[in-house]
Amino acid sequence: MHDIITLPGLGGSGETHWQTIWERTDARFTRFQPASWDQPDLDDWEQSLERTVRRCAKPPVLVAHSLACLLVAHWAARLPPAIAGAFLVAVPDPDGANFPVQAVSFRPLPNSPLRFPSLIIASTNDPYGGLEKSEKFARAWQSALIVPGELGHINASSGLGAWPQGRALLDAFRAGLRG
Repeated sequence: MHDIITLPGLGGSGETHWQTIWERTDARFTRFQPASWDQPDLDDWEQSLERTVRRCAKPPVLVAHSLACLLVAHWAARLPPAIAGAFLVAVPDPDGANFPVQAVSFRPLPNSPLRFPSLIIASTNDPYGGLEKSEKFARAWQSALIVPGELGHINASSGLGAWPQGRALLDAFRAGLRG
């Protein structure tokens, strides 16, 4: 089975975030490590992702949350993708009113199709990205889209804990990948 790389968003994923919980309970998960979680720099984040992917024995699956979803789109547009697929949770709107100013290097967002299987998970009440934007990203990136309801930003503040529904979606996504 594929290695799994977790890509937290701005601030990293704390102890009660589903990404961190998944990492603690499954040794196949590896977290990428940029220089700063709080002052994100797109070039640094891309280099960190590239280093982490190169360390994998075979093409991994990326599990990105929030700002890291934008990282995946940028990285895929610039470099030949060496990944099996991307599970993109709570894609933020880089032009939205709530987009963090410290992440300005992640604008503008590429709209070219991703060259690997991808799945966007979007909440109907995400304060960082409306459902219409998620649908637009899914069309542009040629990603599948699943909308599990009102889950906020699908983060620790959403009170999801280990988020078993998300883990089942990831497992189903991974099962459908080649390799």
